[in-house]
Amino acid sequence: MRVVVQRSKQANVKVNGLTVGEITHGFVLLVGITHSDTVEDINYVAEKIVNLRIFEDEEGKMNLSLLDVGGEILSISQFTLYGDCRKGRRPSFTDAAKPEYANSLYEKFNEALIAKGVKVETGTFGAMMDVSLVNDGPVTLIVESKQDKL
Repeated sequence: MRVVVQRSKQANVKVNGLTVGEITHGFVLLVGITHSDTVEDINYVAEKIVNLRIFEDEEGKMNLSLLDVGGEILSISQFTLYGDCRKGRRPSFTDAAKPEYANSLYEKFNEALIAKGVKVETGTFGAMMDVSLVNDGPVTLIVESKQDKL
């Protein structure tokens, strides 16, 4: 599992011009699922993300988590995170999980985040989406469930 975490002041996602998800302060997550991902991967990444200390404390140091600041999550499925551009000019997406499997784990991932006390908004799985955000910092990180993937 690969997730791009962007600290955001505000964000929204639109499908066919209609807003389907919106947050004020928190994280925009671009979520990629691969064939070998399991519920254990989902739980590991969800725990890691909600507890990442990347919000400033009163001294301006990155010392507070999403839970500490009461932040929200806008979670967007994005199979292209598993695009392999090493050969040729067209990315290969063979490492991305098949849609049915990916959607099942994506939904479980969002449920795991909600179970940790976070408000989660989402896009529409498999749809063409317009994602807008004000990246705070900017702070952008990649969280993976298996260390050998990065």
